[in-house]
Amino acid sequence: MLTTLQTAYTDTRAGDLAWRLGKEPLPALAVVDLDLDLDLGASRTSRVQVQMRLLGASHQVLVEASGGGCSETVACLPGSRTPLPLGVAERVGDWEYEFAARVETLPRGAFAGRAQELLALVAEHPNGLAGRFPGDPNAFTAMLVQRGPEGGAEVQWRTWHAYPQERRLVATRTRVSGLA
Repeated sequence: MLTTLQTAYTDTRAGDLAWRLGKEPLPALAVVDLDLDLDLGASRTSRVQVQMRLLGASHQVLVEASGGGCSETVACLPGSRTPLPLGVAERVGDWEYEFAARVETLPRGAFAGRAQELLALVAEHPNGLAGRFPGDPNAFTAMLVQRGPEGGAEVQWRTWHAYPQERRLVATRTRVSGLA
């Protein structure tokens, strides 16, 4: 799903993004709820609810399953001075949580092309959500959720945060496993 976010573009520097695990739900500009059945093998399944939330300051993902829940927030958070980490691995209850981030600076022409390619990928995916910010067609936050590999009790998601004024693209990859 692709939407235009009805807000001012305030999340304007890649360096202002912060990561937080376990933050309460924040006000969202666009939300997509997914119910995923995970194949655990031996004719067993597990149901997981994932909520993708686009914020005025980037994204939040909420995960709920029989074993508990967790939330990931990557956004410009008021008062937060914690930079976006390159990688995190933590235990959340019985679950394993892994997060990785990468920041790319692209040449002018390459940035616009890559931005449009990512928007098309996410907009056409049934588990995708992308929001464009007004004023620049290449200013967006996009998210894509997928089940883990066959037989795995995990959910994965990727996000992209585009900063056309800097020609920077922040890409994150998250995996939550042990969702049986």
